[in-house]
Amino acid sequence: MKSITKLKINQFKIKQLGYDFMGFTIKRVSDCTAHHLIIPARNGGKLEDWNTVILNGETSHPYWHLIENKSPDIAYAITSEMIDMNIKGYLDEENIRNIHNLLDQFEAQFGNEKNSKGKLLIKREYKQGRAVL
Repeated sequence: MKSITKLKINQFKIKQLGYDFMGFTIKRVSDCTAHHLIIPARNGGKLEDWNTVILNGETSHPYWHLIENKSPDIAYAITSEMIDMNIKGYLDEENIRNIHNLLDQFEAQFGNEKNSKGKLLIKREYKQGRAVL
């Protein structure tokens, strides 16, 4: 695990809270992944404190990338909420609720879309993986 990932897990009390920056359940610290927040890796972004948040590598991280591809506006709004928490220095329940509302909007818009293999784009784990606040 990268040192920035460990730092952010401790700084934001991810293990104690049991959820990540998008409000998805974290059962094991090994599920945590570092996500480039503002400047993506493809644009030369580095995993530094200001540019990193912790997401669940099995649920919220791949889900965010799906959202980014299908609805950039919703992805930007989610990113804004995560930036706000990164600045505050803690995971704020209001920001998490705002993110969950954005996820609900995304699911209402794309909930029935399927991939080329006929499987739903929005996996069951993405809907069930949210922590209850």
